[in-house]
Amino acid sequence: MILRSAGFCLTFWGAVLASMAAPQAGSIQLPVPRSTIHPGHEITQQNLIERYFPERTTLQFAVISDRSQLVGMVARRTLLPGKPVPVNAVSVQTLVDRGGQGRLVFREQGLFIVMQVEVLQSGGVGDYVRVRNVDSGVVVTGKVQQDGTILAEN
Repeated sequence: MILRSAGFCLTFWGAVLASMAAPQAGSIQLPVPRSTIHPGHEITQQNLIERYFPERTTLQFAVISDRSQLVGMVARRTLLPGKPVPVNAVSVQTLVDRGGQGRLVFREQGLFIVMQVEVLQSGGVGDYVRVRNVDSGVVVTGKVQQDGTILAEN
């Protein structure tokens, strides 16, 4: 009797695990963390695996559906293993931090002016941030570049 119920349990859990791994009609494959990812950590290819979820998951919740949208991003909150990643749980890695020092590059018709500034907003590549000139106190907006400088164009 015990062997029969143990066999049933193994068969039941084997079927459950197989159904989680195999695609089913009406399912979608989503990237999920392989293990817990803590806030501030960068997400890499090695941190992610693919799991199948009901298609309605992406309709009910704002989750990231493509691995390429996650790689290189930074976790804003704890991401749990095997769970879909909410869109608002990750952000672009910041290159300039609010309250820190930065370099503003002003470019106009071949003229380049570089000045020391105080960064008023955090931002990553491509973000527009406000900065204050340390000497004059003038506040301007510029675009964060790949090298961490802030480009202001007229």
